[in-house]
Amino acid sequence: MSFLKLILYLIRYNYQMSWKVNYYKKSSGAKPVEEWIDTLDLKLQLKIFRAFELLEQFNINLKAPYVKPLGDKLYELRIKDSKGIYRIIYFSYTDKSFIMLNGFVKKTSKTPPNEIELAKIRMKEVLENE
Repeated sequence: MSFLKLILYLIRYNYQMSWKVNYYKKSSGAKPVEEWIDTLDLKLQLKIFRAFELLEQFNINLKAPYVKPLGDKLYELRIKDSKGIYRIIYFSYTDKSFIMLNGFVKKTSKTPPNEIELAKIRMKEVLENE
């Protein structure tokens, strides 16, 4: 699929989706997950945005191999390519939205506890600022 066709496909399906992917935002206005994604190569970014599209389309019904529950209302979005394994931890929020809390390169068989803890801290911030 050409890049232009992919963009048109994403735009067309964006209008039909009732759930929305949003990024955690620090009090400074920075969006760490969005910034992390911007550091990745274009092909991987497209894979991540495709995973976001699936999440918006299938919402809480999206399961393995794309999503894995981590407990405490947290889930990980699973992306893989020839260079590595990537994860984005998120949670379901109000008004049919997902908040992307933390993105990282997975280097071990289990999700590192410090990555989960960071996501919990960020989720708590979001919920406290409602």
